[in-house]
Amino acid sequence: MPESTTSTTRGRVLRTAAGLAVLLALAGYLVAQYVTGGAGAPRCTVRSAEGDGATYELSPEQAVNAATISAVGTSRGLPERAVTIALATALQESALRNIKYGDRDSLGLFQQRPSQGWGTPRQILDPGYSSERFYEHLEKVPGYSRLPLTVAAQRVQRSGFPQAYAKHEPDAALLAAALTGRAPASLTCSGPRDAQPGKPADVRAALVRDFGPDVLPKAQAGGSRDKADIAGAAGASAKLGGTPAAATVAVPVPAQAAGAPGAAGDRRGWELAHWAVAHAAELRIERVAYAGRAWTTGDARRTWHSGDTPNGSGEVRITTAQ
Repeated sequence: MPESTTSTTRGRVLRTAAGLAVLLALAGYLVAQYVTGGAGAPRCTVRSAEGDGATYELSPEQAVNAATISAVGTSRGLPERAVTIALATALQESALRNIKYGDRDSLGLFQQRPSQGWGTPRQILDPGYSSERFYEHLEKVPGYSRLPLTVAAQRVQRSGFPQAYAKHEPDAALLAAALTGRAPASLTCSGPRDAQPGKPADVRAALVRDFGPDVLPKAQAGGSRDKADIAGAAGASAKLGGTPAAATVAVPVPAQAAGAPGAAGDRRGWELAHWAVAHAAELRIERVAYAGRAWTTGDARRTWHSGDTPNGSGEVRITTAQ
């Protein structure tokens, strides 16, 4: 009898352990689906402009955070290499998610610690603020742009695992090339799965938040164009294939920056265009057009195609869902 009882007990323990293992695996799967967006959820893809077939896929949440990190860097006048270092660091520290937890009191995209003088928890959880703070420290590293990425990142982060940054450098480089505008038409996203409308005022506010007030004319930056846009929507809708003008935000590209496709001056336009695509799900953007190319949420192939803006156009057109 004792042996039989022991065997029964052991069997129950094994079955319980197996059940717990299944539950843990399921929980891990659900967490992964939440983090990445899940199968069938909106996704973003960045493709190499070097013709080597390299790609990197990320969720809309990750794309928005990456776009903010890039915009803050370029707005400070920093080179693409600085953006690559920042993106690789955030990929390692938070997987480009603005998380509210971490080792000890670490928070946010870069896992910065309030106790170490990085700011208050509320400040650190602002992606724009945390990006600014990262770049402030990076700029103090002598010759950072010529250092190995792991060395440059470690001198800012003081991580216990400095070599971990290296594995993210290829993906960070792809993202930086697209988000700084060096690689035209290289970032695409699928649109949101619902039909909620977007607000041009939200697009303008987000542009100013990430790029600063000079990204838009003063009238647009303050949102005062909304009434004028609505009043002229009917007359302008034909130009946009039936889309009301009120749904479109025109972001000017300075004349010296609106160069021929591939030229150095063209980077600003593609930086703004890719920023808008990255924010498509968050801001309910359904179309982005620049320099004779356009991206739309309805394109199942998720590619840029011929659009209605001429090459060298002096503006990026961002159209929200209506």
